[in-house]
Amino acid sequence: MIGVEIDGRSAQAPEGTTVLLAAAAAGLPLTGNVGCMGQGVCGACRALVRRDGAATAETVLACETRAEDGMRVSFLDRFTLPRQAPYDETALADGWAAYERMLELFPNAQNCRHCSGCDRACPKGLSVQTGVMQATSGDFGAAAETFALCVMCNLCAAACPESIAPNHVGLFARRALAASQRPTDLIRRLHQIVTGAMAVETTP
Repeated sequence: MIGVEIDGRSAQAPEGTTVLLAAAAAGLPLTGNVGCMGQGVCGACRALVRRDGAATAETVLACETRAEDGMRVSFLDRFTLPRQAPYDETALADGWAAYERMLELFPNAQNCRHCSGCDRACPKGLSVQTGVMQATSGDFGAAAETFALCVMCNLCAAACPESIAPNHVGLFARRALAASQRPTDLIRRLHQIVTGAMAVETTP
């Protein structure tokens, strides 16, 4: 057995068990924070843990992190983001318009400060800011791959000073890629022409 502290309460748990099961063994209520046991949203078991002897805490998913002796755990209360602009997923089949639609839905995405807060907050270790840059450049294929393991825990959104909601940008990219694939460079060039960033000479 190992000793852990969960939300200020001391608990004993079998060695090798997850933080989630350690919390359950301690008799702590789980439905307030745990997706697969209440909310139905994977990633809702987000928590901060400080390992014995560590100087800093880190974000983890309690369902896939093993409890360690002396570990201190604080589950992060569920929170919701400001409502994201709705969009019709079926309309993404028009791949030529998907890039413009993404810029409309996520105007802050181009304001990334590259502070790496989202990368540090991601419990899956994803290169979140890279994925956002890929999406804003119109490379939905690369962005979809970067966000492939995203569980929509919203920790990156909570860490972002520009309120980008990177996980929702990634979800859009994944949906757009699945709906229709078009040449990335051509989509970007058409955007440059339409917005006037590139002049096109039409006279001989």
